[in-house]
Amino acid sequence: MDDSRLFEGKGAVVVGGSRGIGAAVAALLAQLGAGVVVNGRAADVAASTAEAIRGSGGSAIAFAGSPADADLAEALMDVCADEFGHVDVLVNCAGTAEPANSSILDISTEDWQDLIDAHLTTVFNTCRFAARRMVAHGGGAIVNTSSFAFLGDYGGTGYPAGKGAVNSLTMAIAAELRDRNVRANVVCPGARTRLSTGPEYERHIRDLHERGLLDEATMRGSLDAAPPEYVAPAYAYLASERAAEVTGRIFVAAGNFLGSFDRPTPSFLGYRGHSDAPPWTIAEVASLVSR
Repeated sequence: MDDSRLFEGKGAVVVGGSRGIGAAVAALLAQLGAGVVVNGRAADVAASTAEAIRGSGGSAIAFAGSPADADLAEALMDVCADEFGHVDVLVNCAGTAEPANSSILDISTEDWQDLIDAHLTTVFNTCRFAARRMVAHGGGAIVNTSSFAFLGDYGGTGYPAGKGAVNSLTMAIAAELRDRNVRANVVCPGARTRLSTGPEYERHIRDLHERGLLDEATMRGSLDAAPPEYVAPAYAYLASERAAEVTGRIFVAAGNFLGSFDRPTPSFLGYRGHSDAPPWTIAEVASLVSR
């Protein structure tokens, strides 16, 4: 298969496409033939990114604003369909950093809501409007962005909560729309962006290591991440027909490392029938858990 025009005739929306990983993904999709709508909150940055793509021979337009607003999310899909015929690909890369020193002990309701909107509401809104168009058109591909942070290893509040919810929402979309030819997958990326550079970020990572939350290898990888261009091919693969049988999976892409998370399954601790036995006592539960 010739990948050079893998997305010929396809319309793609890249949310958070004006900077960092999103910009690298938008550029690669356009290079491979897609018409790309570059979305970002800052109009001038989104316009600059789209202009750079056009300057390299690609097809791209900018659409500014936050798709956490449902009306804007719907308009974003309308623009893609009007400009490029239909919405074949949706990539969600938008995000914002947890406030410095954020903790469940002191985070404000406003900061929590901002984090949930940026990481989850944006994904929900764009997925629901894109999925409707994809189903009507006969199929499509959704690639959402999560993070190792969903494991809780980096601490925080709304950031890991939002990313964990993105994983669950994406798997639910994949299961529901599998027979409608709409695929949905997740990438947990590792790349050097404006959110993962600078003295404050480095202090945060080293502090997590000192507290025992990050092992040595993860700390070093976090401090020496590759540029976003190393992550973009994983997104492009999942958005393409090369991944026609891949859906409902959570991948890791960091530099030239590629991995995937196994689907969580429960480990057996104990069982007895409820029809002829009483509920577990607390002592019995403790014994089963501590084995």
